[in-house]
Amino acid sequence: MTSAKTARRPHHWRRDLIELAALFTAVAVADAIANLIGHQPDGPFLLVASAVVLAATAAFHTWWARRHSHAPPSDGTPAAPDGTAGGAAGEARGGGAGGIAGAEETALWRMRTTVRDAPGSLAALCLALAGLRVDILTLGTHPLARGTVDEFLLRAPASLQAQELSREIAAAGGTSTWIERADAHDLVDVPTRMLSLATRTALDAAELPLALRQLLGRCTIHSLPAVSVTGRPTGESAPVEGVLEETVMRLRDPSGGVISVERPYLPFTPTEFARARALVELDARLGPRVPRGEDVLTLPEGNEITVRRADHGDLAAARALHDRCSQRTLGLRYHGPVADADRYLDHLLSPRFGRTLAVQTASGKLVALGHLLWDGDETEVALLVEDDWQRRGIGSELLGRLVALAVEAGCDSMYAVTQSRNTGMVAAMRGLGLPLDYQIEEGTLVITARLASDRSRAGGSGRPSVPTEGARR
Repeated sequence: MTSAKTARRPHHWRRDLIELAALFTAVAVADAIANLIGHQPDGPFLLVASAVVLAATAAFHTWWARRHSHAPPSDGTPAAPDGTAGGAAGEARGGGAGGIAGAEETALWRMRTTVRDAPGSLAALCLALAGLRVDILTLGTHPLARGTVDEFLLRAPASLQAQELSREIAAAGGTSTWIERADAHDLVDVPTRMLSLATRTALDAAELPLALRQLLGRCTIHSLPAVSVTGRPTGESAPVEGVLEETVMRLRDPSGGVISVERPYLPFTPTEFARARALVELDARLGPRVPRGEDVLTLPEGNEITVRRADHGDLAAARALHDRCSQRTLGLRYHGPVADADRYLDHLLSPRFGRTLAVQTASGKLVALGHLLWDGDETEVALLVEDDWQRRGIGSELLGRLVALAVEAGCDSMYAVTQSRNTGMVAAMRGLGLPLDYQIEEGTLVITARLASDRSRAGGSGRPSVPTEGARR
């Protein structure tokens, strides 16, 4: 806003001289007219009449000027003295060339492009976006050795196509441009998002892979253990500072092994690598941790069970569960030699590879396990229920809770690997009320449940559940 004081033009000495000269000239002319008319018979009357007419004219001019001084400027408002077109009037006509009319339908886009590290490079991009009537909501920069990666969150007219936007950015000097649709969740600024992801990681060690995926966008994350389930070293390792190789980063896993992150469609920047490494270092400092909430449920026959998260502290109880299960039950669960079942427990109970729910009786005996395992881009679900506790709804209850965890983690689908003769697992998956895909190969049945269409419910009303009375403690 410009004040009246600063808006006045400065007075120069030339103008003062001109005004004085005009004043002296007017006085001389007036004196000459007074001498000429004053000596006439009607001279005094004519002088008085002239004075009245001049006073009336001056009063009318003043009234007219005040009445029209605040009229809005026309479209052809002349340029201001400082060279700006219309000053404040230009600002009042809209928010710049890139403004989008409020009534026009818009869409959100995420865009990343590389520009030369030179003055004016970013300005050229902004002008190109303004020409397309695109608003820049957020802007982040990722410095490189040569150039800079600029990451935008844009609000554009819904009619604007990605190809047209990419073409204009390329003409403005952007290279390696990547564009995808965004949603309201992307409106969160980077510092707030980092704090949110750090909080989730601090509360639950199983959140680290999910936090990395949300931080880096669409990517594939693999946790590669240092020791295989058979006890043999895998040779997977990474230096403490990690390794960044274009579209792949490898970070040392605090629990042993390597966390591998791949994003073939877009190279990682050093800034993204530093953020990911900071989350891993936070996980390493906090050590093993799992939320300790419990749900106490009552089965139809009156027995109470407790559902809670499980971790490595339940390893001995899980092995005892294996010992009580029949060969058939273990075979349906692990699809391999039953003698090797115990070897998988260390992997399954690790929060690095997913989340595990345990069911124990009032006496503290573990009678069922449910696993939600991160498998790269996909999510696997698996159940094991002790023979004496089957057909009581425990498996369905666990499966429903695992679906809720998968939805909370943002998974689009989850799959279960079983056998066609495992009617209990098939019935439990069908009871979810979700779209299912079936694939059978050599007696192995893979059932995939699609969660994206039902993301809003965490195992909602369509989820089968035990008719129980529950209390959280």
